[in-house]
Amino acid sequence: MLLKENKAAELPPNGEPLNPADAVAADLRAVEQKMNGLLDSREGLISEICHYLIDGSGKRLRPTFILLVYRACGGKEAKVGDAVDAAIALELIHNATLLHDDIIDGGTLRRGKPSAFARFGMGPSLVAGDYLFSRAFELCGRFDERLVRMAAAACIELTEGEVMEGRFRHNPAVELKDYLAVIHRKTASLFWSGGRVASDLAGGSPALVDAMGELGTAIGLAFQMVDDLLDVIGPEEKIGKPVGSDLRAGIPSLPLVLGIKREPELGKILQNGDATQGDGFERALQLLRTSSVIEEARAMAAAQVKLARTKMSLLKPSIYRDSLATLIDDQINREV
Repeated sequence: MLLKENKAAELPPNGEPLNPADAVAADLRAVEQKMNGLLDSREGLISEICHYLIDGSGKRLRPTFILLVYRACGGKEAKVGDAVDAAIALELIHNATLLHDDIIDGGTLRRGKPSAFARFGMGPSLVAGDYLFSRAFELCGRFDERLVRMAAAACIELTEGEVMEGRFRHNPAVELKDYLAVIHRKTASLFWSGGRVASDLAGGSPALVDAMGELGTAIGLAFQMVDDLLDVIGPEEKIGKPVGSDLRAGIPSLPLVLGIKREPELGKILQNGDATQGDGFERALQLLRTSSVIEEARAMAAAQVKLARTKMSLLKPSIYRDSLATLIDDQINREV
């Protein structure tokens, strides 16, 4: 597959912000085109659910990351189809976990519209998630064993992270180390896998592959930390789900873990289940929105962004490296 339409030869004119997706625009179009076909099933309901969830929704952060890493590591044009397939596979895995997460959490809103769980029910959404996982590994099957193992390792981490998160729900004894273990598995694992797979496909050295995996982990952690902050601050029209969704579900988000250590009252609200409704919910939100909690959470996310940037020293100067740096910075610059 030859994709020669990426307009990445030059930086934008002075004063114009760099859009990371622009550097790999043609590659991303190839992702959309091929992925669209993979969502189709002989069973119309499966197709409907998959298209409902994925068509025109989401920021395609993971595909953009994978394609930028591939290009920044010197990946050849003639082999970019491999990177496109890897990007699709990890995006399908990500969306499969969204379907399953909404079932587990009872989530009724996703990306600003009713979730697939709310619209189609538990059974069909569960099966559609399984379908997306299967399509992902159908794509991965042609890669070398070590690459398939990387993708499989991320899926294993995801499932373990989901169960681990469940153990800490409504638990005021949850600690920061517990939270970090959960998000390493649930969120950062796909970015870790994406960074390693992309750099490996590009022919990167073992040191470069390791660095891109570590870069992916740092981006994933920063992304989740900021996501947790947005869940507390909102507003709903920007985050695409009700403000405080994690709080209502008793999920150990970063603000909650930090807040419990500062405010014993918050731990009691969480343990008693009062955070699910009424005055208890509003009081918990008020405690989580204190400046000290928000500032510490932002500082932790910023530290991951700084770490991610240090991993770029092995990359040669290029528009792709610059775009990757912007993608990294964008994680902390989202509205908080």
